[in-house]
Amino acid sequence: MRTTILSLASFALLALGSAARAQQADTLNTRQQHIVTIAAATALGDIGNLKTSLVRGLDGGMTVNEIKELLVHAYAYCGFPRSLRALQTFMDVLDDRKAQGITDTAGREVSPVDDPRDKYTRGAELLEKLSGTPKDAPKTGYAAFAPIIEQYLKEHLFCDIFERDLLTWQERELATVSILTALGEGVEPMLKSHAAISLRQGITEGALCQMTKIVNGLKNGDPFARGMLMRDNPNFTDKAWLQGYVAPEDGFDCSVSSVTFAPGCRNSWHSHRGGQILLCTSGKGYYQEKGQPIRLLLPGDVVKIAPDVIHWHGAAPDSKFTHIAIGTQTDKGGVTWMEPVTDEEYSGFEGE
Repeated sequence: MRTTILSLASFALLALGSAARAQQADTLNTRQQHIVTIAAATALGDIGNLKTSLVRGLDGGMTVNEIKELLVHAYAYCGFPRSLRALQTFMDVLDDRKAQGITDTAGREVSPVDDPRDKYTRGAELLEKLSGTPKDAPKTGYAAFAPIIEQYLKEHLFCDIFERDLLTWQERELATVSILTALGEGVEPMLKSHAAISLRQGITEGALCQMTKIVNGLKNGDPFARGMLMRDNPNFTDKAWLQGYVAPEDGFDCSVSSVTFAPGCRNSWHSHRGGQILLCTSGKGYYQEKGQPIRLLLPGDVVKIAPDVIHWHGAAPDSKFTHIAIGTQTDKGGVTWMEPVTDEEYSGFEGE
């Protein structure tokens, strides 16, 4: 719990000094979520979740070389033992998939660097571009106390590693803050520093907060953390949290997300042009189609909603409720929202 508070507090402090942004929180895309879970599971040494994350990354379009690069990058922030163990795990995953007849895309190699300047100069320049801090600024703190570590930092971390082009600077920073969040207490100054660099590289505050939720979900044994609070959404009567996994633009003609409703929260009447499937995972919920009685939903229940069927769903009055929502045939169109579900309609459940 303290780690979560510290991480979010760091981001909040940074947000106070940033330019005004859109009110709706930005979220991580699917590739970024794969980077977060792979990096965090590596730092935690969580082999089970690491295997799952590696498979999802490969199935989601990451190449073998991109994932190898991510696992190599991790060593600079969580050490050789974690990085090497993650690479060994990745080898096992690839072998298992090959045995199943799955051929994964290797992808391109890192481009060679053609820069005759010394590594310290190149690393200092790259760090200046990343952070905005002038490379000739006076050395303070650890750089003044132990100059050799500052030399290693510039020559190796920011030259040898960040200079490699297979992952973008933004992706490397996202991996870094995921690793530092996973490590927890004791790295708060570094986490705050890299969160600031992430913002500078175009990762939004909302995306950083979503990253924190995902990482802490892994730490707490919940790989499907409840996600981002949807604020001021007129189609929900109370608090609801959304975690996106697959978006229509990912090319699968579907959307997949987890939605958690606070007790008593429900959404408005609505329909889906291509239909929807609900996989109920926890708590107690309600589901109703227009003209039909309310149905009680419990973990393990599956609801198949045909295209253009008007319905609503949400939590029972005395329980949170979570389901995986799968939007099907998204090429036909999205959601059509209608009027809110009245208190009288919501209280019409006739009993278990």
